[in-house]
Amino acid sequence: MADHEDGSAIGRILAKLKDQPKTWLVTGAAGFIGSHLTETLLRAGQRVVGLDNFATGSRENLDDIEQRVGSVLWRQFNFLEGDIVCADDCRAAAQGIDYILHQAALGSVPRSIEDPLSSHRANVDGFVNIVLAGRDAGVKRIVYASSSSVYGDSADLPKREDKTGRPLSPYAATKAIDELYARIFADVYQLSLVGLRYFNVFGPRQAPDGAYAAVIPRWIQRLINGERCAIYGDGETSRDFCYVENVVQANILAALADGVASNEAVFNIAAGGRTSLIELYRLICAELMRLAGERTYPGPDFVDFRQGDVRHSHADIGHASRVLDYKPEKNVPDGLALTVEWFFERAKQTIRPAK
Repeated sequence: MADHEDGSAIGRILAKLKDQPKTWLVTGAAGFIGSHLTETLLRAGQRVVGLDNFATGSRENLDDIEQRVGSVLWRQFNFLEGDIVCADDCRAAAQGIDYILHQAALGSVPRSIEDPLSSHRANVDGFVNIVLAGRDAGVKRIVYASSSSVYGDSADLPKREDKTGRPLSPYAATKAIDELYARIFADVYQLSLVGLRYFNVFGPRQAPDGAYAAVIPRWIQRLINGERCAIYGDGETSRDFCYVENVVQANILAALADGVASNEAVFNIAAGGRTSLIELYRLICAELMRLAGERTYPGPDFVDFRQGDVRHSHADIGHASRVLDYKPEKNVPDGLALTVEWFFERAKQTIRPAK
């Protein structure tokens, strides 16, 4: 993440925050999105409590934050190793908190198909635990990560918040359930909850390894290692890829926004465009060629479509723009340039010839 010492939307928000320090709980603080939120809030002079069980997050991410923000700001961070599935851990983390940014979850459609019970426990039971802990602690607002997967089999493009289809995977079902609970809790307990439907977030610190790694870090890492990449389907499947800095902006805006009605408190968070998988692959190769000189990279292997995957995804971000003043400032090419460079620098001298 950049230091935001500029006139960007997130820079202006953080400059304002520095005059109004609050205490924030970031669940999943050692994970991909959570670590970026934690770093940004610390840079803005905020007090941050992080909760993570390291199921998908890493201590390396926390070490990286500490190195980047420095020892003075790092002292404003209190990390609790715990699990959102444990109600006691959630209650302990929520004490004295002004805002909760709930990112902890078990992602991945294939993971949820293989093990639906674990996804339900983390994504539904954990969500309820956090919301009730926030209610009992008197937090001002809970912003939670939902997903574009709730649109399911809806063929409408672009996706609008008021038109969803049938979820196509257990993961999608868990996020739809969270949104239903959020609306009910808002009405029953007069809580302020805002859901953000993320569309294919990518950026530095995203895990490239494992069976459930997201496509962008996995492809970057494999290409750096001289390995071939697989595309599920014919390459024309498209996604609304969104750089992580845009998501950080959206979370903070959602936490601080005035006048968010409970019946409209779900927002698409994306870049508002479509990139096919084959186009994405070519963009990544082009960035690596820019960094590695004249080296060329092999074409992808095309394999069968995956169960539970939607064909196309494209967000209408007008609702977030109007209500939250959300303005994505990093498009896909700009975000990919920053992301590929981050992975390339981490790899250092380990690049091997392409097979």
